[in-house]
Amino acid sequence: MKAKRVTLFAGHYGSGKTNIAVNYAFHLNDNNLPVVIADLDIVNPYFRTKDSENEFKNRGIELVCSAFTNTNLDIPALPQEMYKVVQDKTKYAIIDIGGDDQGAVALGRYVPYILEENDYDMLFVANCFRPLTLTADDALTVMREIEAACGIKFTGIINNSNLGNDTTAEDVLSSTDYISKLSNISGLPVVMTCVEEKLFSELSGKVDNLFSLTLQKKYFDINTGGI
Repeated sequence: MKAKRVTLFAGHYGSGKTNIAVNYAFHLNDNNLPVVIADLDIVNPYFRTKDSENEFKNRGIELVCSAFTNTNLDIPALPQEMYKVVQDKTKYAIIDIGGDDQGAVALGRYVPYILEENDYDMLFVANCFRPLTLTADDALTVMREIEAACGIKFTGIINNSNLGNDTTAEDVLSSTDYISKLSNISGLPVVMTCVEEKLFSELSGKVDNLFSLTLQKKYFDINTGGI
């Protein structure tokens, strides 16, 4: 997938979009691109890009998030630096959007800048093993709700179907019909399939556009049901 100047990740709660956003930031950084990652997830206090703050600092990746992230205050406030993320064209911006349509509302104020530049990907992260997106039709409903809430259309789909640490290669392969149907009914391409790094070699050559994930530490600390 060729990187656009702005890449946005959105999806249902527990789809794994935050971990993908973090890994994609590392991927661009590994390719010597200047990166800024922004956390717009003001809904879910548990899985935040800030969990990887030290790794970002070590790599020279700029992080923009609420000053209250990872504190005992969960105040839905976004910093002024968010405008710089969408307006500064010298860096590749990665934006982690809150779960479902409620979280996507926060993106609305920045959408005019994104649309004006017109160098973006808005990617829907799908996990067929999550309770409220078990079918492609259910996932499409979530997609349309997010689009309506934030005012920007999706441009592609990411298959992140998994069962957390219990995921097998067979689980990933079993999700291909689901993700193909979602692609067909939405009219959008599947731009990547994400798998934990331990499964990458086993699935290489069997699934197109594989993207290897290293899990954030917090994903090992509690049972999330998704990566």
